[in-house]
Amino acid sequence: SQSPEDGANAYTLAPLRSPMIKLLGACIRIDCSIKVPHYYPIKYVPAQEQPDLFLKKLQQCCTVFDFMDTLSDLKMKEYKRSTLNELVDYVTVSRGYLTEQAYPEVVKMVSYNIFRTLPPSDSNEFDPEEDEPTLEASWPHLQLVYEFFIRFLESQEFQPSIAKKYIDQKFVLQLLELFDSEDPRERDYLKTVLHRIYGKFLGLRAFIRKQINNIFLRFVYETEHFNGVAELLEILGSIINGFALPLKAEHKQFLVKVLIPLHTVRSLSLFHAQLAYCIVQFLEKDPTLTEPVIRGLLKFWPKTCSQKEVMFLGELEEILDVIEPTQFVKIQEPLFKQISKCVSSPHFQVAERALYYWNNEYIMSLIEENSNVILPIMFASLYRISKEHWNPAIVALVYNVLKAFMEMNSTLFDELTATYKSDRQREKKKEKEREELWKKLEDLELKRGLRSDAIIPT
Repeated sequence: SQSPEDGANAYTLAPLRSPMIKLLGACIRIDCSIKVPHYYPIKYVPAQEQPDLFLKKLQQCCTVFDFMDTLSDLKMKEYKRSTLNELVDYVTVSRGYLTEQAYPEVVKMVSYNIFRTLPPSDSNEFDPEEDEPTLEASWPHLQLVYEFFIRFLESQEFQPSIAKKYIDQKFVLQLLELFDSEDPRERDYLKTVLHRIYGKFLGLRAFIRKQINNIFLRFVYETEHFNGVAELLEILGSIINGFALPLKAEHKQFLVKVLIPLHTVRSLSLFHAQLAYCIVQFLEKDPTLTEPVIRGLLKFWPKTCSQKEVMFLGELEEILDVIEPTQFVKIQEPLFKQISKCVSSPHFQVAERALYYWNNEYIMSLIEENSNVILPIMFASLYRISKEHWNPAIVALVYNVLKAFMEMNSTLFDELTATYKSDRQREKKKEKEREELWKKLEDLELKRGLRSDAIIPT
């Protein structure tokens, strides 16, 4: 075995020769003549010399290998993987390693490894719900780089005042572009990294929010393609939760102009849970936003997609779970007109999801307080469905709802029943009169025809 010596090569074993790919902006340079030194493990050198060796290993890990060629540089790839593992362990347990010189080297190493041009989808018809995502070939190294960077950001020795020189707007912008990666493992790590940066760098917060805003606007109005919407919304849910009161106009505008229009995209199911959570977080912060939110959802209500209707109904129930009675009164009429349409839907899942509202105790209490407004809106649809709907399960649910309404306000229920029956009789009478009129017209036309046939030409 070889012991460390003083001097420039104090921690070096036999050098390894390998092609090296360096990422330089948008260019990739391949240099096959570079010798990669093989260093001792950090734990084997004296404590006072470890920070210096840490820097050397960071520089060494700037080497980026081609993982598309599975048989090339196997020893070097394994050596780098081992070095990255060592760096992860070192930043986790060591103290005193984060000198000022370490910050630019850490950011440089991370940048060389993670920032790259993402490959286009294999097919323009890629469906995230049906097709398998393309996994990142270099994940054995990439995962460790992300893991290292997260430990670095979470370190007790980490000083944002020094790091802000290197983790700047340009760095964040490149980080956000990576959220379009098809690999869900990478997006999950990116989510943690961005969340840590948002928490540590107060000066970058407004910039991060603005860039997420821009990504969503492009997604809604231009591309309708971005893989990381769910992850960005998950980060936003946490950010919204930390907003100070009263909410700034900028935040309210983001809700109305960006989050609500996100409901219009075809791929809503991929991120709807995270989107609904963000909406509810806003309403818990500021209940006065309830009316514009619900009116926005009603404006964008799906016309031809039953699956999306079910999602909208689920989100509305989450909103109604946190709504204040004073806000409920403002939107009850347009809201229950839409619910009445959903209950009447021939698609049984839509009707079923709407009828489940009556199983929610809080919503039931709101309906009971305002039954004089809601019952007249709902009654005709419910009564008709109870007689005509094709699905017996829906009919059973409707009977339960009618029974609940009858117990809430029996007087109004009886009045509406009588009015409905009277209206139906009047409609039947009008329909009969129309039929008789058409029959008379047909008879009259027939007589005219016979009369014209009877005229003998001279």
